[in-house]
Amino acid sequence: MVVSANPLASKAGLEILRAGGSAIDAGIAVQMVLNLVEPQSSGLGGGGFMLYWDAQALALKTYDGREAAPAAAKADRFLVAGKPRKFFDAVFGGLSVGIPGLLRALELAHENHGRLPWARLFQPAIKLAVDGFAVSPRLHKMLLRQGPARFFPVARAYFFDAFGEPWPVGHRLRNPAFAASLRLIAKDGADAFYKGAIAQQILAAVGNAPTHKSDMTAADLASYQARRRKAVCVPYRKYNVCGMGLPSSGGLTVGHVLKLLAPFDLGKGPKAAMNVAALHLLAQAQKLAFADRKRYMADSDFVAVPVRGLLDDGYLAGRRRLISPLAAMGFAHPGRPPGAGVDRFGRDRTNENKGTSHFVIVDADGNGLSMTSSIETAFGSRLMAGGFLLNNELTDFSFLPLAGDGRPIANRVQGGKRPRSSMSPTIVFDAHGRMKALLGSSGGSRIINYVLKSLIAMIDWRLDVQAAVSLPNFGSRGGPIEMEADPLSARRALGLLLLGEKIKLARLTSGTHAILRRDGRWQGGADPRREGLAVGD
Repeated sequence: MVVSANPLASKAGLEILRAGGSAIDAGIAVQMVLNLVEPQSSGLGGGGFMLYWDAQALALKTYDGREAAPAAAKADRFLVAGKPRKFFDAVFGGLSVGIPGLLRALELAHENHGRLPWARLFQPAIKLAVDGFAVSPRLHKMLLRQGPARFFPVARAYFFDAFGEPWPVGHRLRNPAFAASLRLIAKDGADAFYKGAIAQQILAAVGNAPTHKSDMTAADLASYQARRRKAVCVPYRKYNVCGMGLPSSGGLTVGHVLKLLAPFDLGKGPKAAMNVAALHLLAQAQKLAFADRKRYMADSDFVAVPVRGLLDDGYLAGRRRLISPLAAMGFAHPGRPPGAGVDRFGRDRTNENKGTSHFVIVDADGNGLSMTSSIETAFGSRLMAGGFLLNNELTDFSFLPLAGDGRPIANRVQGGKRPRSSMSPTIVFDAHGRMKALLGSSGGSRIINYVLKSLIAMIDWRLDVQAAVSLPNFGSRGGPIEMEADPLSARRALGLLLLGEKIKLARLTSGTHAILRRDGRWQGGADPRREGLAVGD
């Protein structure tokens, strides 16, 4: 089974599975097609995280392909005269572009888990790039909303006509430059991207950006390495929920919330779905977890993060006492988990945007892939090279390196460092160690809450997978409870207001895609807010 954000990508993945490919083989095909048909969200110019379940070895592997800052990057990268740039001023240009990590991570995973030849996996995307694909309603709508002025010349000429109008829905869009890049990568591996002609195209794009130029070098690209990380796994009910480790804050924050909630009854069965008491409890736990996330979580290769302390039972028991089933808490301050020592870090000033994709795959042998990839903001830096957009992931760092009290911010810019992410690819195992569910989402820092909603919907409220991902989104990132409007949202909002909660109605456009084993069969759920499709045999 394959579930992704675009039907063409899902079908490409299924084609590879039918040819005998593994879940990672199919994942590479899916990702390359997504880069082409959903270019605003992810691709070669960005990065990602993946969880891979090796069914034969009974081992969960994780791969970190997060972008990294150039070696020359300094803490004041996004400051002008000591003050932070406006967010989108920083986005549009070379300074925001991190060293892309996606391809190295896919290559490393393929070396360990691939079955089909590397070159075979790029054929579906190459064919689509040459023959063209129909512009989807979502891509057209997003281009219409952005407008041509926000794109640099190469990207503008690709996405808009000569009059500055976005290509209409159904227009056949061809990308010969992307096809050429894929052919080089299919032939020569990831080195073609990091050390060859494609690398030179990337350096030219970021070094000649009309707004601000990057300090990225050929050595930065050539030396980039994907990394294996230790998965973050926590027990919840009778399951084991596993996510990605730092520099993704997703697995740690999701686990933090689930452990806080474990003693509470959130309701059982479909009739309990979205009950006010559960929404209130979940929001309180999220407020506490996000407070700790902002203070402590960053790239653990650069920052001493108290990972064990943040999940310590004794610490969480103390934090749990701050949760009242009868009243909302005020502003949630970070705690002092074991291993944190003195207050080394100041209050976080990171502004994380949204522009991401998630897909899940299970192959015929029971191997599973849960992968989230991104170029950060929709359409990334608006710079294009080799037929693909370049990320703006470095704006996921805090623009200010120091808090108001002079203490360093954990997620500040440093050369070679990877910015903190909220991507939350997740795999759930049952009490016998069998893979039960795979899921993840897009949505910036809201990803964490989208994943939590779907986990609780499947585990506590026992919804089928499509019902779980389709439920109205909700959650707190430390402030008010953000709620997606639906016919019952007013009633729920009133109940939460009576508990003292603050409510904010918002467009919570997730991209949650999931697979669940139920009654001995795999079920796929595609987020109705996107253009996704679940396909399988």
